[in-house]
Amino acid sequence: MLWKTVLLLALVSQVLVLENGLLRTPPMGWLAWERFRCNVNCDEDPKNCISERLFMEMADRLAQDGWRDLGYTYLNIDDCWIGGRDDNGHLVPDAKRFPNGIAFLADYAHSLGLKLGIYEDVGNFTCMGYPGTTLDKVTQDAQTFAQWKVDMLKLDGCFSTPEERAKGYPMMAAALNATGRPIAFSCSWPAYEGGLPPKVNYSLLIDTCNLWRNYDDIQDSWRSVLSILDWFVDHQDILQPVAGPGHWNDPDMLLIGNFGLSFEQARAQMALWTVLAAPLFMSTDLRTMSAQNMDILQNPLMIKINQDPLGIQGRRILKKSYIEVYMRPLAGYSYALVFFSRRTDMPYHYRTSLTQLNFTGSGLHEAQNVYTGDVISGLRTETNFTVVINPSGVVMWYLYPVRKLGSPQQ
Repeated sequence: MLWKTVLLLALVSQVLVLENGLLRTPPMGWLAWERFRCNVNCDEDPKNCISERLFMEMADRLAQDGWRDLGYTYLNIDDCWIGGRDDNGHLVPDAKRFPNGIAFLADYAHSLGLKLGIYEDVGNFTCMGYPGTTLDKVTQDAQTFAQWKVDMLKLDGCFSTPEERAKGYPMMAAALNATGRPIAFSCSWPAYEGGLPPKVNYSLLIDTCNLWRNYDDIQDSWRSVLSILDWFVDHQDILQPVAGPGHWNDPDMLLIGNFGLSFEQARAQMALWTVLAAPLFMSTDLRTMSAQNMDILQNPLMIKINQDPLGIQGRRILKKSYIEVYMRPLAGYSYALVFFSRRTDMPYHYRTSLTQLNFTGSGLHEAQNVYTGDVISGLRTETNFTVVINPSGVVMWYLYPVRKLGSPQQ
């Protein structure tokens, strides 16, 4: 019976192909959950509760503080927005916290050059106990989101069975496509099946979702960042090949600007998520963002690397003592290199060469430090160099070939 189910799903996947032309590079934007969770107490905490006001203020910041122009265009609602269903079974937002409705919020975001994302769950309830999208509601809810002019749907998996998820996620992909509105589809499906084959069929996922959560929710701590990084690296042979334009592994939100990471750790998360071709969804209070954290998140070269058109996810290529090295191939025969130190007590002086890193490119290269802007010229593969990496920190290079006159190849 199991094999019959698998065969049926394989056949269904040939029909329910998501390919919607969206998210050719990893999506960038802002997502409410990690920073604001399910704070619905607008009487006592009106500025920080999940409400129309919060999302409009974050939209203003995205538009006015340079985020939108750098590519951070998604304004994403997470759990706890739902007020219930009306007499016809349609989802409605909480009337007190979203008095003008979701369509109003979408119009507001669009007027600022942004896109609106929304959240639901393929089970009986959302993770925080609000009404879910059961199988009989998939088509209706997809049509509702389209009527509201929503641009992305994150579909969680709480309070659902494996069978319901196996039916519900492909059904929603088809229902979203059928609306005629381009709606990016973010799935939590693999995270609920352990993230790995055979329970997770990544070929089917590629045909179903634009991005997917593979592993645990991120928490505001360095320990949480490392646990996710370690899981992605441990399984990179499975995960790396399935990422690409239109379908991305999602290690979860950026914590930069919150309370759990040091300055070095914040720079490390940004660099590591970028080399993994991860979606860049900030979850912080943009109204109180420090200049230091803004510089990390708005680094133009970092964003260029994250948004590289080849869409190849990077890999860890070396682990030695406290040092790990990650490499991501980029367009124009270029590469991103991240030197990451697990040492926590003092800076680490790491001496190596491109040859020792099994780099196969030929000719002269230049390396630009992504954070400092410093350039190392005249690098040959056999040239020895030393990088000094702060505790729990990174040195990140944009490595590119140079012509005889020293200009980067395009």
